[in-house]
Amino acid sequence: MKAYLFDLDGTLLDSIDLILTSFHHTSRAHLGLEHSNAFWLEGIGTTLRTQLSRIARSEEELEAMLDTYRRFNLDQHDAMAKPFAGVVDVVKQLHRDGAKLALVTSKLSDGANRGVRLLGLDDELSVRVCADDVVNGKPHPEPVLKALAALDAPAESAVFIGDSEHDIEAGQAAGVATAAVGWGPFSREELEAAGPTYWLDTPQEIAKL
Repeated sequence: MKAYLFDLDGTLLDSIDLILTSFHHTSRAHLGLEHSNAFWLEGIGTTLRTQLSRIARSEEELEAMLDTYRRFNLDQHDAMAKPFAGVVDVVKQLHRDGAKLALVTSKLSDGANRGVRLLGLDDELSVRVCADDVVNGKPHPEPVLKALAALDAPAESAVFIGDSEHDIEAGQAAGVATAAVGWGPFSREELEAAGPTYWLDTPQEIAKL
């Protein structure tokens, strides 16, 4: 592979606890309700708006929920999120080796940039496609296609690495190879049902693609 596209949360950044805590906080604050972790995990990989629209009772309430979630998430971000062991070294090595790298995330730019800074990968992941850069978020192929265009990389030389079925579906629809990671919140059985090209047990295996 000559181009590596990375999802952020659950792939590079160990932030699933932060995300779930942010959803629980938002649901309690606005509805006084609790939803299970499984309920929120179903939407991991899609946009925050898509996730919260499942419980919001009006557009006005949805906007208020988005604001609550983002404020809480950013406030807790650096204390709760951290890199997955070994993944930063792999990305840095790929960059040194001349690979084309991009971030493809369903987060807005503010949150994504915060995560990239926490990872220490500002230079390596200078190409970023975030939720506010596209009309259609994952699992639509638009974010992947936009990243390929920014990298000037053909689909046949690229792989999209992610932790959710939505990442796999977006990559497949864009015509790139896909790699599901084994260190995120979903089991191998769950992700293999989406049909990824590769399965990765450790971050070190990324360099072997």
